[in-house]
This record gives sequence, C-alpha cells and structure tokens, in this order.
Amino acid sequence: MFMHNKRLQYTVRVSEPNPALASLLLEQFGGPDGELAAAMRYFTQGLGEADPGRKDMLLDIATEELSHLEVIGSIVAMLNKGAKSALTEATMEEADLYMSINAGGNSHTQAILYGGGPALTNSSGVPWTAAYVDTRGDPVCDLRSNIAAESRAKIVYERLINITDDPGIKDALGFLMTREVAHQKSFEKALYSIKDNFPPGKLPGLAAYANLYVNTSQGEGDTTGPWNEGDQWERLDDIEGNLPLDGGDGDATVTLSKAEVKDYAAMAKRLASDPKATPVTGADLGGGPGAGKLSDEDMGGAADMPEAKKMALAQTKA
Repeated sequence: MFMHNKRLQYTVRVSEPNPALASLLLEQFGGPDGELAAAMRYFTQGLGEADPGRKDMLLDIATEELSHLEVIGSIVAMLNKGAKSALTEATMEEADLYMSINAGGNSHTQAILYGGGPALTNSSGVPWTAAYVDTRGDPVCDLRSNIAAESRAKIVYERLINITDDPGIKDALGFLMTREVAHQKSFEKALYSIKDNFPPGKLPGLAAYANLYVNTSQGEGDTTGPWNEGDQWERLDDIEGNLPLDGGDGDATVTLSKAEVKDYAAMAKRLASDPKATPVTGADLGGGPGAGKLSDEDMGGAADMPEAKKMALAQTKA
C-alpha cells in the first residue's frame, strides 16, 4: 500500500519559466535512465526477491525513486508554467506565442500535445516503455545492472546541471544526482554480501575458455593491459591458426532423418544456382549512368547471351 505525502522529498525552486530546459529534463522523467524506469526496475525486482534484506532494500529504493519522479516532474511543470497559461489563454500575439513554445528541444510538442505538463517521454518525445526495465530475476545479475543504471543516471544529471544557470534547479538536480551515488553504494554492498557473486548464475564457466583473451582486433593501436595480459590471461593472437577453439572441424552439422535428407536434397536441387548463367536483370534493362558494368558490357557476357535477350537490351538502349 502506498500513501502520498504532499511535500516533496526536496524543495523545488525555479527562477523563471524555460520550456526548452523543461523538455531536456524529461530525459530523467520518462527516459531510459530516468526515475520511472528506475522505480519500475527496483519495484519488480523487490516483488520477486526471496532474500528479505534485499527485498526490503529494493522496495525502499523503488519507492524513493517515485519521489524523485515527483521532484523532476515538478521542475518540468514549473518550467512550463508560463508557456502553459499563455497557450491556454492566448494572451500573446501568435508570433510571440509560437516563439515561446518553440524555444528549443522538444518544447513545442510538450506544449501542444501535453499542455506543458510533464509527459512520460524522453527529451526527444519518445514515449516511455517497459523495455527500459531490464530485470532478469537473478540478484547477482540484477544488482550489477542496477549499479550500471545508477551510474548512467548520475552522468545524465551531471549534463543537465551543466546546461542550466538556475541556482534552484542546479540545487535540486544536485540532490537527485547524489541520491544515485547513495543507491549505487547500497547495491554494491548488497552484491558483495553474496558470497559467490561472480559469475552470475549457478553454472560454472568452462575452464578451457574462462581465462582466454582473444585478440581479434589486430593492427595499429593493438594494446596490452591488465585486461589481456598477466598470469590471469591466456592470450590468443593467432586466431586463424587456432580455429575452431574446441578442436573440431569448425563445420555446423545436424542429424536428419531419411525423409528430411530426401526433402532437403530435393529443395537444394530445385533452388540451385547456375554458375554459368548470364541472366539479363532489371538492372541491365534499366541501367543508366552510374550503374556500373551491365551484362552486355561484361567480358564474354554478350557472346553467351541468348539472342532474344540481346534484342531486348538493344531495344531498351535504343
């Protein structure tokens, strides 16, 4: 059960309306790294969590994220307040009103379609989607994803702070940014409270490949570091000479029944290509400047071409 306290978790003080800034701040309202996505991610994880400690933590943070959604939404509403009333009451000349709602970003869509209210979209007007919620139901996997989500959200808040000179907005955004740091710390503590937290899941990795670094991008710029050298790694530079890695022949095979073999052979025969054919195609018939070589221009192609096709090409070019 939820109860709503009408006081915000953090006071919102906006100096003046700014529809363009409002549209950019929607990134943290209905965007992939925004507060709604975070709330739904942690809420669904908490409902499915078997560990009582992690369950309590996830529901605590999920509920706080909803309060952050309220803070960022209130900022957006205040930034749009002037444009909202001007648009509703039509007290400005058309040109001035147009300029006020078309200040930048997605501000015109927010004004016309949503009336200046905070919309569940990102800063480009793309609607929020449950696809942003990447819960997998494994705490080790989900906690790592949560840590990354909090990191991404902090970076987005940093960028939003850097594009406004409104001290009240900077203050509120700084609070929201800092809460991302606190949540990341909680998730990291929860992750490392699980004794065997790497790799995710129950099944162990295959020993032959767990320490293998495959240097598949070679040439100028090839670099070594702790990610691919040292006692922890077996580095593979000769890719072609060591394929396939399992020691097999590298071919894909499947066991078919006699009936399936017969059907496959019939299909392959029916759909086989003729490597000696020189067919005239639509590109040949309609080719113009810039089309490249056509069948009648290929070396040896015209000699092998049926007479009817030669005539068709000649008539087309004529």
